[in-house]
Amino acid sequence: MAILRTPVTPRDHRLGSEDAPVVLVEYGDYQCPYCALAQPVVRELLHQAGPDLALVFRHFPLSEVHPMAETAAQAAEFAGAHGVFWQMHEALFANQSRLGPSLIFALAGALGLPQASLQRALALGTYAQKVREDFVGGARSGVNGTPCFFVNGTRHDGAYTFGALAAAISAARRQVKTVNPSARQGDVRA
Repeated sequence: MAILRTPVTPRDHRLGSEDAPVVLVEYGDYQCPYCALAQPVVRELLHQAGPDLALVFRHFPLSEVHPMAETAAQAAEFAGAHGVFWQMHEALFANQSRLGPSLIFALAGALGLPQASLQRALALGTYAQKVREDFVGGARSGVNGTPCFFVNGTRHDGAYTFGALAAAISAARRQVKTVNPSARQGDVRA
């Protein structure tokens, strides 16, 4: 069973409570169709679990098969530097079938981001190092495809369906409750 070798830090993009007893880390690629299919599942898991679940997204662009994945990841990091990572994240996945430079700049414009600054950041590779760090951390943790999920630091080797991920999250929640009985009581219902 693979474990997460790079711990979650404040540098990560986190959605949900800082003190959530369960943290779901996703390694993803904005051009991967399977990652796009997983997004509604992840949203529903977050909705049902409430403050008991936090999501961390890390980049794992498979650039050899997805030529726009690296650019999209850097654009998401640019958006994150302007406080709108999750909005760009959702927009990239929602428009995945049209992913290209003009779409990325249009999404940035729609989010009120300075397009000239984005163009400069992409040309200079300003956010390439962060994307590379995510990728290397994923590779060290045994990620070899996307999406790849870790539940409280343990790789989820099952399906990324709602039922399979909900069961893994509930099991992690029960384990936290056993170790820390004062932890929150909720479970994700499959």
